[in-house]
Amino acid sequence: MNDKFIYKCNDCGKEYPANEIKYLCSACAEKNTPDKPPKGVLKVIYDYCNITSDFGKLKNNEFSDLLPLSDLKFLPNLKVGNTPLYKYTALEGKSLNFNLFLKDDSQNPTFSFKDRASYIVSAYAKENNIDTIIAASTGNAGSSLAGICASQNQKAIITVPEAAPLAKLTQIVMYGAAIIPVKGTYDDAFDLSVKATEKYGWYNRNTAFNPLTIEGKKTVSFELFEQLNRNVPDKIFVPVGDGVIISGVYKGFEDLLMLGIIEKIPVIVAVQSEKSKNIVNNIEFDDFKSIPSDTIADSISVDIPRNFYMAKQFIKKYKGEYLTVSDEEIIKASGILSRNTGIFAEPAAATAFAGMLAQQKNGEISGNSNIAVLLTGSGLKDLKSVKSIISVPDAADPKSEDLSRFVTV
Repeated sequence: MNDKFIYKCNDCGKEYPANEIKYLCSACAEKNTPDKPPKGVLKVIYDYCNITSDFGKLKNNEFSDLLPLSDLKFLPNLKVGNTPLYKYTALEGKSLNFNLFLKDDSQNPTFSFKDRASYIVSAYAKENNIDTIIAASTGNAGSSLAGICASQNQKAIITVPEAAPLAKLTQIVMYGAAIIPVKGTYDDAFDLSVKATEKYGWYNRNTAFNPLTIEGKKTVSFELFEQLNRNVPDKIFVPVGDGVIISGVYKGFEDLLMLGIIEKIPVIVAVQSEKSKNIVNNIEFDDFKSIPSDTIADSISVDIPRNFYMAKQFIKKYKGEYLTVSDEEIIKASGILSRNTGIFAEPAAATAFAGMLAQQKNGEISGNSNIAVLLTGSGLKDLKSVKSIISVPDAADPKSEDLSRFVTV
Protein backbone atom coordinates (compact mmCIF):
# COMPACT_ATOMS: atom_id res chain seq x y z
CA MET A 1 0.00 0.00 0.00
CA ASN A 2 0.97 3.67 -0.08
CA ASP A 3 2.55 5.75 2.70
CA LYS A 4 2.80 9.10 0.88
CA PHE A 5 -0.61 10.26 2.15
CA ILE A 6 -3.20 9.76 4.87
CA TYR A 7 -7.00 9.84 4.87
CA LYS A 8 -8.80 12.50 6.90
CA CYS A 9 -12.54 12.50 7.61
CA ASN A 10 -14.24 15.54 6.15
CA ASP A 11 -16.68 15.67 9.07
CA CYS A 12 -15.03 14.61 12.32
CA GLY A 13 -11.40 15.10 11.32
CA LYS A 14 -10.28 11.60 12.27
CA GLU A 15 -7.20 10.44 10.41
CA TYR A 16 -6.49 7.00 8.96
CA PRO A 17 -3.27 5.57 7.52
CA ALA A 18 -3.33 4.68 3.84
CA ASN A 19 -1.85 1.21 4.35
CA GLU A 20 -5.15 -0.45 3.56
CA ILE A 21 -8.23 0.20 1.43
CA LYS A 22 -10.50 2.66 3.17
CA TYR A 23 -13.81 4.06 1.98
CA LEU A 24 -15.60 6.04 4.70
CA CYS A 25 -14.70 7.15 8.21
CA SER A 26 -15.76 4.25 10.44
CA ALA A 27 -16.90 6.52 13.27
CA CYS A 28 -19.18 8.64 11.05
CA ALA A 29 -20.42 5.97 8.66
CA GLU A 30 -22.23 3.97 11.34
CA LYS A 31 -24.50 6.95 11.99
CA ASN A 32 -25.55 7.42 8.33
CA THR A 33 -29.17 6.97 7.24
CA PRO A 34 -30.53 6.38 3.71
CA ASP A 35 -32.50 9.65 3.60
CA LYS A 36 -29.49 11.91 4.21
CA PRO A 37 -26.15 12.41 2.42
CA PRO A 38 -23.47 10.24 4.00
CA LYS A 39 -21.02 11.66 6.46
CA GLY A 40 -17.52 10.32 6.81
CA VAL A 41 -16.29 10.95 3.26
CA LEU A 42 -12.49 10.96 3.37
CA LYS A 43 -10.00 13.46 1.96
CA VAL A 44 -6.51 12.49 0.85
CA ILE A 45 -3.91 14.58 2.67
CA TYR A 46 -0.26 14.76 1.58
CA ASP A 47 2.84 15.83 3.47
CA TYR A 48 2.82 19.27 1.89
CA CYS A 49 5.85 20.54 3.79
CA ASN A 50 8.07 17.82 2.38
CA ILE A 51 6.63 18.20 -1.10
CA THR A 52 7.47 21.90 -0.95
CA SER A 53 11.06 21.27 0.11
CA ASP A 54 11.72 18.29 -2.14
CA PHE A 55 9.75 19.20 -5.20
CA GLY A 56 9.70 22.97 -5.34
CA LYS A 57 7.31 24.25 -7.99
CA LEU A 58 5.12 22.15 -10.20
CA LYS A 59 6.19 22.23 -13.84
CA ASN A 60 5.50 20.53 -17.14
CA ASN A 61 2.34 18.88 -15.85
CA GLU A 62 4.36 16.67 -13.50
CA PHE A 63 2.03 16.14 -10.56
CA SER A 64 3.18 12.74 -9.34
CA ASP A 65 3.83 13.94 -5.79
CA LEU A 66 0.17 14.95 -5.59
CA LEU A 67 -1.24 11.65 -6.78
CA PRO A 68 -2.04 8.66 -4.50
CA LEU A 69 0.25 6.28 -6.40
CA SER A 70 3.69 4.98 -5.57
CA ASP A 71 4.63 4.47 -9.21
CA LEU A 72 3.09 6.02 -12.32
CA LYS A 73 3.87 2.89 -14.35
CA PHE A 74 0.52 1.50 -13.23
CA LEU A 75 -1.41 4.24 -15.01
CA PRO A 76 -3.42 3.02 -18.02
CA ASN A 77 -1.99 3.51 -21.50
CA LEU A 78 -5.04 5.48 -22.61
CA LYS A 79 -4.48 9.23 -22.73
CA VAL A 80 -6.55 10.75 -19.94
CA GLY A 81 -6.50 14.43 -19.10
CA ASN A 82 -4.50 17.24 -20.72
CA THR A 83 -7.72 18.02 -22.56
CA PRO A 84 -8.02 21.17 -24.71
CA LEU A 85 -8.72 24.60 -23.27
CA TYR A 86 -10.28 26.80 -25.94
CA LYS A 87 -10.47 30.59 -25.73
CA TYR A 88 -13.43 32.57 -27.09
CA THR A 89 -13.98 36.33 -27.27
CA ALA A 90 -17.45 36.32 -28.86
CA LEU A 91 -20.75 34.40 -28.79
CA GLU A 92 -23.73 34.70 -31.12
CA GLY A 93 -21.87 37.35 -33.13
CA LYS A 94 -21.40 39.60 -30.12
CA SER A 95 -18.06 40.40 -28.47
CA LEU A 96 -17.58 39.35 -24.87
CA ASN A 97 -16.11 41.77 -22.35
CA PHE A 98 -14.33 38.89 -20.66
CA ASN A 99 -12.11 36.00 -21.74
CA LEU A 100 -14.08 32.77 -22.02
CA PHE A 101 -12.19 29.48 -21.69
CA LEU A 102 -13.91 26.16 -22.37
CA LYS A 103 -12.27 23.03 -20.92
CA ASP A 104 -13.40 20.22 -23.20
CA ASP A 105 -13.25 16.96 -21.27
CA SER A 106 -15.30 15.16 -23.89
CA GLN A 107 -11.86 14.57 -25.44
CA ASN A 108 -11.05 11.93 -22.84
CA PRO A 109 -11.01 8.28 -24.03
CA THR A 110 -14.64 7.49 -23.11
CA PHE A 111 -15.73 11.07 -23.83
CA SER A 112 -16.30 12.30 -20.28
CA PHE A 113 -14.66 13.93 -17.27
CA LYS A 114 -15.23 10.70 -15.32
CA ASP A 115 -12.15 9.17 -16.96
CA ARG A 116 -10.00 11.24 -14.61
CA ALA A 117 -11.35 9.36 -11.59
CA SER A 118 -11.38 5.94 -13.26
CA TYR A 119 -7.77 6.47 -14.37
CA ILE A 120 -6.48 6.87 -10.80
CA VAL A 121 -8.74 4.20 -9.28
CA SER A 122 -7.69 1.67 -11.92
CA ALA A 123 -4.00 2.47 -11.44
CA TYR A 124 -4.31 2.13 -7.66
CA ALA A 125 -6.02 -1.24 -8.11
CA LYS A 126 -3.29 -2.37 -10.51
CA GLU A 127 -0.59 -1.27 -8.10
CA ASN A 128 -2.24 -3.34 -5.36
CA ASN A 129 -3.00 -6.45 -7.45
CA ILE A 130 -6.77 -5.89 -7.52
CA ASP A 131 -8.40 -7.12 -10.71
CA THR A 132 -12.15 -6.47 -10.17
CA ILE A 133 -13.72 -3.03 -9.73
CA ILE A 134 -17.40 -2.19 -9.29
CA ALA A 135 -19.19 1.13 -9.68
CA ALA A 136 -22.69 2.56 -9.67
CA SER A 137 -23.45 4.97 -12.47
CA THR A 138 -26.08 6.86 -14.43
CA GLY A 139 -23.90 6.06 -17.42
CA ASN A 140 -20.73 8.14 -17.66
CA ALA A 141 -18.85 6.76 -14.66
CA GLY A 142 -19.81 3.24 -15.73
CA SER A 143 -18.69 3.62 -19.32
CA SER A 144 -15.54 5.33 -18.06
CA LEU A 145 -14.62 2.55 -15.66
CA ALA A 146 -15.49 -0.09 -18.25
CA GLY A 147 -13.25 1.51 -20.87
CA ILE A 148 -10.32 2.16 -18.55
CA CYS A 149 -10.51 -1.38 -17.14
CA ALA A 150 -10.59 -2.81 -20.65
CA SER A 151 -7.27 -1.08 -21.32
CA GLN A 152 -5.82 -2.52 -18.09
CA ASN A 153 -7.13 -6.09 -18.45
CA GLN A 154 -9.24 -5.57 -15.33
CA LYS A 155 -12.82 -6.70 -14.77
CA ALA A 156 -15.44 -3.97 -14.41
CA ILE A 157 -18.92 -4.49 -12.93
CA ILE A 158 -21.40 -1.65 -13.38
CA THR A 159 -24.76 -1.17 -11.66
CA VAL A 160 -26.97 1.33 -13.50
CA PRO A 161 -30.53 2.63 -13.26
CA GLU A 162 -32.49 0.84 -15.98
CA ALA A 163 -33.50 4.24 -17.43
CA ALA A 164 -29.90 5.29 -18.18
CA PRO A 165 -29.37 6.57 -21.78
CA LEU A 166 -28.85 3.81 -24.34
CA ALA A 167 -25.63 5.32 -25.70
CA LYS A 168 -23.99 5.09 -22.29
CA LEU A 169 -25.23 1.54 -21.70
CA THR A 170 -23.94 0.59 -25.15
CA GLN A 171 -20.48 1.88 -24.25
CA ILE A 172 -20.42 -0.18 -21.06
CA VAL A 173 -21.36 -3.38 -22.88
CA MET A 174 -18.97 -2.76 -25.80
CA TYR A 175 -16.06 -2.35 -23.38
CA GLY A 176 -16.80 -5.83 -22.06
CA ALA A 177 -17.95 -4.92 -18.56
CA ALA A 178 -20.60 -6.82 -16.65
CA ILE A 179 -23.67 -4.59 -16.53
CA ILE A 180 -26.38 -4.88 -13.88
CA PRO A 181 -29.48 -2.73 -14.62
CA VAL A 182 -31.29 -1.80 -11.42
CA LYS A 183 -35.00 -1.08 -11.02
CA GLY A 184 -34.84 2.35 -9.43
CA THR A 185 -32.60 5.39 -9.20
CA TYR A 186 -28.88 6.03 -9.12
CA ASP A 187 -29.11 5.88 -5.34
CA ASP A 188 -30.53 2.34 -5.58
CA ALA A 189 -27.72 1.34 -7.93
CA PHE A 190 -25.20 2.90 -5.53
CA ASP A 191 -26.52 0.97 -2.54
CA LEU A 192 -26.48 -2.31 -4.47
CA SER A 193 -22.86 -1.79 -5.50
CA VAL A 194 -21.84 -1.18 -1.89
CA LYS A 195 -23.59 -4.38 -0.80
CA ALA A 196 -21.73 -6.26 -3.53
CA THR A 197 -18.43 -4.77 -2.34
CA GLU A 198 -19.14 -5.98 1.18
CA LYS A 199 -20.18 -9.45 0.02
CA TYR A 200 -17.65 -10.18 -2.72
CA GLY A 201 -14.73 -7.94 -1.78
CA TRP A 202 -14.67 -6.11 -5.13
CA TYR A 203 -12.89 -2.76 -5.16
CA ASN A 204 -15.45 0.05 -5.30
CA ARG A 205 -15.00 3.11 -7.51
CA ASN A 206 -18.11 4.99 -6.37
CA THR A 207 -17.72 8.72 -6.03
CA ALA A 208 -18.05 10.10 -2.50
CA PHE A 209 -17.24 6.61 -1.31
CA ASN A 210 -13.80 5.90 -2.74
CA PRO A 211 -11.68 8.94 -1.78
CA LEU A 212 -9.32 8.43 -4.72
CA THR A 213 -11.97 9.54 -7.21
CA ILE A 214 -11.54 13.14 -6.04
CA GLU A 215 -7.79 12.77 -6.49
CA GLY A 216 -8.39 11.92 -10.13
CA LYS A 217 -10.87 14.72 -10.71
CA LYS A 218 -8.64 17.35 -9.12
CA THR A 219 -6.15 17.01 -11.99
CA VAL A 220 -8.32 19.37 -14.06
CA SER A 221 -7.30 22.17 -11.70
CA PHE A 222 -3.61 21.49 -12.27
CA GLU A 223 -4.20 21.60 -16.01
CA LEU A 224 -6.14 24.86 -15.89
CA PHE A 225 -3.32 26.41 -13.89
CA GLU A 226 -0.72 25.29 -16.44
CA GLN A 227 -2.82 26.13 -19.51
CA LEU A 228 -3.43 29.66 -18.20
CA ASN A 229 0.33 30.22 -17.90
CA ARG A 230 0.48 29.38 -14.21
CA ASN A 231 -2.45 31.58 -13.30
CA VAL A 232 -5.83 30.71 -11.82
CA PRO A 233 -9.03 31.78 -13.59
CA ASP A 234 -11.23 34.36 -11.91
CA LYS A 235 -14.27 32.06 -12.07
CA ILE A 236 -14.91 28.43 -12.94
CA PHE A 237 -18.41 27.17 -13.74
CA VAL A 238 -18.94 23.54 -12.75
CA PRO A 239 -21.96 21.26 -13.30
CA VAL A 240 -23.01 19.74 -10.00
CA GLY A 241 -24.87 16.54 -9.14
CA ASP A 242 -23.46 14.59 -6.21
CA GLY A 243 -20.79 17.21 -5.47
CA VAL A 244 -17.69 15.20 -6.35
CA ILE A 245 -16.51 17.08 -9.44
CA ILE A 246 -16.71 20.45 -7.72
CA SER A 247 -14.95 19.01 -4.67
CA GLY A 248 -12.23 17.71 -6.97
CA VAL A 249 -11.79 21.13 -8.57
CA TYR A 250 -11.51 22.71 -5.14
CA LYS A 251 -9.12 20.00 -3.90
CA GLY A 252 -6.73 20.56 -6.82
CA PHE A 253 -6.49 24.28 -6.16
CA GLU A 254 -6.30 23.67 -2.42
CA ASP A 255 -3.29 21.40 -2.97
CA LEU A 256 -1.60 24.20 -4.95
CA LEU A 257 -2.51 26.67 -2.20
CA MET A 258 -1.04 24.40 0.48
CA LEU A 259 2.20 24.24 -1.51
CA GLY A 260 2.36 28.03 -1.81
CA ILE A 261 2.21 27.81 -5.59
CA ILE A 262 -0.94 29.94 -5.78
CA GLU A 263 -2.13 32.68 -3.45
CA LYS A 264 -5.90 32.30 -3.80
CA ILE A 265 -8.63 29.89 -4.79
CA PRO A 266 -10.68 31.01 -7.81
CA VAL A 267 -14.39 31.68 -7.41
CA ILE A 268 -15.98 28.35 -8.24
CA VAL A 269 -19.62 28.45 -9.33
CA ALA A 270 -21.79 25.39 -8.68
CA VAL A 271 -24.54 25.07 -11.30
CA GLN A 272 -27.49 22.72 -10.92
CA SER A 273 -30.70 22.11 -12.82
CA GLU A 274 -33.83 23.53 -11.20
CA LYS A 275 -35.15 19.97 -11.40
CA SER A 276 -32.26 18.52 -9.43
CA LYS A 277 -31.00 21.09 -6.95
CA ASN A 278 -30.37 19.15 -3.78
CA ILE A 279 -26.99 20.75 -3.13
CA VAL A 280 -27.89 24.35 -3.95
CA ASN A 281 -31.14 24.05 -2.00
CA ASN A 282 -29.40 22.91 1.17
CA ILE A 283 -26.18 24.92 1.34
CA GLU A 284 -27.60 27.52 3.73
CA PHE A 285 -29.44 25.05 5.97
CA ASP A 286 -28.33 22.55 8.61
CA ASP A 287 -31.20 20.09 8.12
CA PHE A 288 -30.85 18.45 4.70
CA LYS A 289 -34.09 17.95 2.78
CA SER A 290 -34.24 16.11 -0.54
CA ILE A 291 -36.51 16.99 -3.46
CA PRO A 292 -37.05 14.24 -6.09
CA SER A 293 -35.04 14.92 -9.25
CA ASP A 294 -36.40 14.83 -12.78
CA THR A 295 -33.99 16.73 -15.01
CA ILE A 296 -33.00 16.17 -18.61
CA ALA A 297 -29.39 16.34 -17.39
CA ASP A 298 -29.27 12.73 -16.24
CA SER A 299 -25.59 12.81 -15.25
CA ILE A 300 -26.33 15.34 -12.50
CA SER A 301 -29.77 14.06 -11.52
CA VAL A 302 -29.29 13.14 -7.86
CA ASP A 303 -31.76 12.93 -4.98
CA ILE A 304 -29.22 12.31 -2.22
CA PRO A 305 -25.92 13.99 -3.20
CA ARG A 306 -23.27 11.70 -1.81
CA ASN A 307 -20.61 14.36 -1.43
CA PHE A 308 -22.89 17.10 -0.15
CA TYR A 309 -21.04 17.88 3.07
CA MET A 310 -17.60 18.19 1.48
CA ALA A 311 -18.94 20.28 -1.42
CA LYS A 312 -20.79 22.54 1.02
CA GLN A 313 -17.70 22.90 3.17
CA PHE A 314 -15.54 23.87 0.19
CA ILE A 315 -18.09 26.36 -1.16
CA LYS A 316 -18.48 28.01 2.24
CA LYS A 317 -14.77 28.06 3.07
CA TYR A 318 -13.64 29.55 -0.22
CA LYS A 319 -16.67 31.80 -0.84
CA GLY A 320 -17.95 29.97 -3.87
CA GLU A 321 -21.15 30.81 -5.72
CA TYR A 322 -24.10 28.69 -6.75
CA LEU A 323 -27.20 28.91 -8.91
CA THR A 324 -29.79 26.84 -10.74
CA VAL A 325 -30.90 26.93 -14.37
CA SER A 326 -34.00 25.48 -15.98
CA ASP A 327 -33.95 22.47 -18.27
CA GLU A 328 -35.05 24.82 -21.04
CA GLU A 329 -32.00 27.02 -20.39
CA ILE A 330 -29.79 23.93 -20.44
CA ILE A 331 -31.00 22.80 -23.86
CA LYS A 332 -30.83 26.34 -25.22
CA ALA A 333 -27.27 26.66 -23.90
CA SER A 334 -26.36 23.38 -25.59
CA GLY A 335 -27.47 24.84 -28.92
CA ILE A 336 -25.59 28.11 -28.40
CA LEU A 337 -22.47 26.20 -27.40
CA SER A 338 -22.61 23.86 -30.40
CA ARG A 339 -23.18 26.41 -33.13
CA ASN A 340 -20.70 28.94 -31.74
CA THR A 341 -17.81 26.67 -30.78
CA GLY A 342 -18.22 23.32 -32.52
CA ILE A 343 -18.39 21.60 -29.13
CA PHE A 344 -21.44 19.37 -28.69
CA ALA A 345 -21.94 18.79 -24.97
CA GLU A 346 -24.34 16.55 -23.11
CA PRO A 347 -26.96 18.29 -20.92
CA ALA A 348 -24.93 17.99 -17.71
CA ALA A 349 -21.99 19.77 -19.33
CA ALA A 350 -24.26 22.35 -20.95
CA THR A 351 -25.60 23.09 -17.46
CA ALA A 352 -22.30 24.76 -16.54
CA PHE A 353 -22.40 26.79 -19.76
CA ALA A 354 -26.01 27.77 -19.03
CA GLY A 355 -24.89 29.01 -15.61
CA MET A 356 -22.23 31.16 -17.24
CA LEU A 357 -24.81 32.61 -19.67
CA ALA A 358 -27.15 33.36 -16.76
CA GLN A 359 -24.47 35.25 -14.84
CA GLN A 360 -23.43 37.10 -18.00
CA LYS A 361 -27.04 38.19 -18.57
CA ASN A 362 -27.31 39.39 -14.97
CA GLY A 363 -24.08 41.38 -15.13
CA GLU A 364 -22.30 39.14 -12.62
CA ILE A 365 -19.16 38.58 -14.70
CA SER A 366 -16.53 41.30 -14.46
CA GLY A 367 -15.00 42.84 -17.55
CA ASN A 368 -11.56 41.56 -18.59
CA SER A 369 -11.89 38.59 -16.25
CA ASN A 370 -10.83 35.05 -17.14
CA ILE A 371 -13.82 32.71 -17.01
CA ALA A 372 -13.54 28.93 -17.35
CA VAL A 373 -16.38 26.50 -17.98
CA LEU A 374 -15.99 22.76 -17.46
CA LEU A 375 -17.60 20.80 -20.29
CA THR A 376 -17.72 17.35 -18.78
CA GLY A 377 -19.17 15.06 -21.46
CA SER A 378 -20.02 14.60 -25.12
CA GLY A 379 -23.49 15.28 -26.50
CA LEU A 380 -23.26 12.03 -28.46
CA LYS A 381 -23.91 10.23 -25.18
CA ASP A 382 -27.52 11.44 -25.04
CA LEU A 383 -28.89 12.45 -28.45
CA LYS A 384 -32.49 12.15 -27.29
CA SER A 385 -32.13 15.16 -25.00
CA VAL A 386 -31.69 17.65 -27.86
CA LYS A 387 -34.48 16.25 -30.00
CA SER A 388 -36.69 19.24 -29.18
CA ILE A 389 -34.31 21.77 -30.78
CA ILE A 390 -33.35 19.98 -33.97
CA SER A 391 -35.24 19.17 -37.14
CA VAL A 392 -34.17 17.44 -40.32
CA PRO A 393 -36.02 18.65 -43.46
CA ASP A 394 -37.63 16.37 -46.00
CA ALA A 395 -35.33 15.10 -48.72
CA ALA A 396 -34.73 17.22 -51.82
CA ASP A 397 -35.32 16.15 -55.41
CA PRO A 398 -31.79 15.60 -56.77
CA LYS A 399 -32.86 17.32 -60.00
CA SER A 400 -34.03 20.46 -58.21
CA GLU A 401 -31.99 23.61 -58.66
CA ASP A 402 -33.86 25.53 -55.96
CA LEU A 403 -32.31 25.01 -52.50
CA SER A 404 -33.89 28.07 -50.92
CA ARG A 405 -35.97 26.02 -48.50
CA PHE A 406 -32.82 24.51 -47.07
CA VAL A 407 -30.45 27.47 -46.91
CA THR A 408 -30.34 31.16 -47.62
CA VAL A 409 -28.57 31.64 -50.95
